[in-house]
Amino acid sequence: MQAQIQALLAQAGGAGGERGTMGPNIGSHMEVAKLAIFNGEAGRVGGFITACRLYIKMKLRGNTVEKQVQWVLTYVQGGSADIWKENIMEELESGEVEYELVEEFLTCLKKEFGGGEEESVKAAELRKLEQGGKMVEEFVQEFKRAVRGSGYEGRPLVEEFKRGMNGGIRRKLMEVENPPTSIEQWYRRATALDRNWRESRREEERLRGKKKQGGGTPKQEQR
Repeated sequence: MQAQIQALLAQAGGAGGERGTMGPNIGSHMEVAKLAIFNGEAGRVGGFITACRLYIKMKLRGNTVEKQVQWVLTYVQGGSADIWKENIMEELESGEVEYELVEEFLTCLKKEFGGGEEESVKAAELRKLEQGGKMVEEFVQEFKRAVRGSGYEGRPLVEEFKRGMNGGIRRKLMEVENPPTSIEQWYRRATALDRNWRESRREEERLRGKKKQGGGTPKQEQR
């Protein structure tokens, strides 16, 4: 098993490589973002698994589950992850454990390094998130990413979103006749309001530029 892991590392250009070719079925030339090494840190397990799923879907779909699992293990290094990795490799080699789907292995990985600790880390990240100078679209995407695995839902989730967004947009949405209630409504209507505001700003700047080029405001025509 260790020899197989080393061979996979070589094919991938070493742990962290991004153009590994593990067989004739991986003929895609599409670039895939480089994976970061996972060292067992609870707050990173969700992102690591998401990146693994994407790479497997795009590059390793034609390989056996065994090779897909071995490939994931090449990126599991350091800290408590090393001991877990050695145990998994021994169990696979002895036949004690066998995965029918790579998703079963990824679920096992998440249970081992995620659990309640991951949820508390994600919840803390969510509570610190603020829009600041970002567009609402960008803030919504960051918020959605932080929500996954945080345990937040329903009204508490909406309240966290309202807290994190800029006060001007929040007040305008809360003062309308039918304010948003669900988190999806808040996402959609906050994004639309921000887009309209930015478009209005661009139009005002364009008109000011035309006035400057024309030497001022033209006189009103006599009727």
